[in-house]
Amino acid sequence: MQTQTVDSIKIIDAHYVREGIACCYLMIEEDRAAIIETNTNYAVPYILEEMKNSSIKLENVDYVIITHVHLDHAGGAGKLMELFPNAKLLAHPRAARHMIDPSRLIQSSIQVYGEERFRQLYGEILPIEESRVQVIEDGEEITFGSRKLKFLHTKGHANHHFVIYDSKTNGVFSGDSFGLAYPALQEKGLFIVPTTTPTDFDPQEAYLSIDKILETKCDKVFLTHYGMIQDLENAKNQLKEGLKFSEELLDWCVKSNKSQEEQHQQVKNELMEYFRTKLKQLGMMETEERRFLFEMDAELNAMGIVYAAQRKKKT
Repeated sequence: MQTQTVDSIKIIDAHYVREGIACCYLMIEEDRAAIIETNTNYAVPYILEEMKNSSIKLENVDYVIITHVHLDHAGGAGKLMELFPNAKLLAHPRAARHMIDPSRLIQSSIQVYGEERFRQLYGEILPIEESRVQVIEDGEEITFGSRKLKFLHTKGHANHHFVIYDSKTNGVFSGDSFGLAYPALQEKGLFIVPTTTPTDFDPQEAYLSIDKILETKCDKVFLTHYGMIQDLENAKNQLKEGLKFSEELLDWCVKSNKSQEEQHQQVKNELMEYFRTKLKQLGMMETEERRFLFEMDAELNAMGIVYAAQRKKKT
């Protein structure tokens, strides 16, 4: 997909799995830049290409910012920090330590994906020198050129997640706290769903995160999956409806006597049907590409819901 530009923000396709699934953002302030979301090492060439097109030098990148440590958001951070000698990595307090020493992050990701698939998706995850990592607290503000960046901690999807409010665009970079809206699903209006991937899914916190984002009075949200959306009231309603459905599936898993494998298959089937129903309501056909997206998300979201149910049973 071609790079899109919104004011001083360039939306770069990360080519994660395939086009139109994940993006990175290049924020430009005159001859300086910040990168928001790194995706994986395989996205680095696309970021560098857009920097070259925008006449941004490697030494003029001031910040690399990750919303959380899931590797489709932060996997390329170590590689980029090697390339940008003057950059600081900005990270949530719970995320920073995993960027400095990614060993546990790598192990947990291999448990989710298996080693072969992990290597295909993410390659080598490089550690970042501690002195170059800046921990960002809830509500903290940073001045970058003509803009103020305000960081808000948002749980629900991950306990190590923040979003970034940008004063210049009146937009929020939401990571995974404001759902997924793939371009291939936007043909007949907004199609957006929450993500419940492992391991921290908490529906009540996810509801609060949506409200926290909208309380900034932003008029646009920059999703990592994928791009800018502006129909925020509609988005809020769809996301909360999706969270309610996910919460019902979670409650069913908590009460179920079925094995985790059986629960996973049942939840995955229910999510697939939910996605297909939304597609029909918007009057869209189920293409191969859309089926691929549904199956990918249903698989991971089901894992997160079943995992959350097991955690809930222990409390």
